[in-house]
Amino acid sequence: MKRPVLLALALASPLLGGCRFNFVPLIPPPVQVSLPTRITQAELKREGDALVLAVTLDGRLEPGYLTAHWFDGARELGTDSVYLDADTRSAALRLPATGKGAYRAVLSFGGTVLRQVELYEVQP
Repeated sequence: MKRPVLLALALASPLLGGCRFNFVPLIPPPVQVSLPTRITQAELKREGDALVLAVTLDGRLEPGYLTAHWFDGARELGTDSVYLDADTRSAALRLPATGKGAYRAVLSFGGTVLRQVELYEVQP
């Protein structure tokens, strides 16, 4: 009795395998991606007696302030901020700095730290 049932299942298995895509679409619908705010370009460089930080943001951007906390080693030099919205996604921040140092800027947007940018003119 077992043998005919196994034979019938073995013969029917190729027919059952052809139906596997009846319930799963072959081409899924496009996925809508909404990425959070992120920094796509950030550069800290010296221009004369000042440090210039150029920043570009991308992704979903609620209007708000981009804040830069400036440091020389462990010493905080200051804080600067600029208002950005959907039309203005790039900013350039300047800090007067006459001497050489191990400078870094910590960037935050909407209270979330996004990136740290460094410029080492001397060893930290």
